[in-house]
Amino acid sequence: MTDPRFDLGLSRPTRLYDLVLASFCGMLLIANVAATKLIALGPQWSPGGVHLLPLIFDGGALTFPLTYILGDCLAEVYGFARARRAIIMGFVLSALACAVFLAVDLAPPDPAWGNQEGWHSVLGLVPRIVAGSLAGYLVGQLLNAKVLVKLRDRARPGSLWFRLIGSTVVGEAADTMLFCTIAYAFVVDWGTLINYIGVGYLYKVGLEAVLLPATLPTITWLKKKEGVTTVGPTDPTDLTATVDEPDR
Repeated sequence: MTDPRFDLGLSRPTRLYDLVLASFCGMLLIANVAATKLIALGPQWSPGGVHLLPLIFDGGALTFPLTYILGDCLAEVYGFARARRAIIMGFVLSALACAVFLAVDLAPPDPAWGNQEGWHSVLGLVPRIVAGSLAGYLVGQLLNAKVLVKLRDRARPGSLWFRLIGSTVVGEAADTMLFCTIAYAFVVDWGTLINYIGVGYLYKVGLEAVLLPATLPTITWLKKKEGVTTVGPTDPTDLTATVDEPDR
């Protein structure tokens, strides 16, 4: 029987990559379902016609930022090639989930069930939202991983916090802009759209900053478990230097 640590075509065994990969994809799928609900916090307040309150975000904001934290773990510890593999797997699973939801939504319901309208209102697919979600996720996550690895390759000891925040600033900007614009442009008014983009972006980046005290020791622990001893890719004992697919 093949050792599962070698199933991904890696040139040396890993202990926890499969668990990080599964958590990453699971959080992504949960966020995609939760994102079907828009949440508004606060009273109505639009001074000078500028929509400031309520704060508008979707339910996916509760878990989606965690996919970026897990993505940071993948890129920092395992390198861009393996992070990309996880991102593409998440993309494929998200597209598959959308296809399944669409097929179930179109299937004729049992007349005795009586919940077709509720199902459709929550999981019935809006093509623009699906396109925005998939495009934002793919571009944002790939940028996040690429920026983090580029920063890592030029990093000095003690700069992990800067790499994590810097990559998130870039990745979340692309993700939030693409999703919100593709999904809601010309559907909601521009004030609401700008509020939605701004609140979502600041929240996601802010959450990563708040969770840094947990993220930093988690990455350090993962590196220790996987035998990663340097921040750069040049040390022969660094796990990211031994992938059979280069970080490019």
